[in-house]
Amino acid sequence: MKVIFLADVKGKGKKGEIKEVPTGYAQNFLIKKNLAKEATSQSIGELKGKQKAEEKAQAEILAEAQAVKAVLDEDKTRVQFQEKVGPDGRTFGSITAKKISEELQKQFGVKVDKRHIVLDHPIRAIGLFEVPVKLHKELTAEIKLAITEA
Repeated sequence: MKVIFLADVKGKGKKGEIKEVPTGYAQNFLIKKNLAKEATSQSIGELKGKQKAEEKAQAEILAEAQAVKAVLDEDKTRVQFQEKVGPDGRTFGSITAKKISEELQKQFGVKVDKRHIVLDHPIRAIGLFEVPVKLHKELTAEIKLAITEA
């Protein structure tokens, strides 16, 4: 019996796959537990429609990420910070991913989630920095930071 998996089933199939499984297994286990449904022509059509919609949504997200990358790659896109500095050259407080995200939104109107900013540790020095940003699973960009003394 052909079934469409509605969830990942270890050793049998992943969500969205269409596979041939024994009839008893399909009826008594997979379908009863809502792990799969019978693969009729209508349900296969629905699945294909969902997959197309998902691909379209992913393409839109990627296009949006590429637009953000284009803005971040411009030379004039440099996020400015003014921080108080101690006698040893270290800042009072630090520049975190959250601060970078907020300033990017304020200064350039570019919205980047703070969780996508790859910052090993907060920046506590003055100068120019480039911080990588993971905009999409296959697209990264660099945010240029200019931290000056207040």
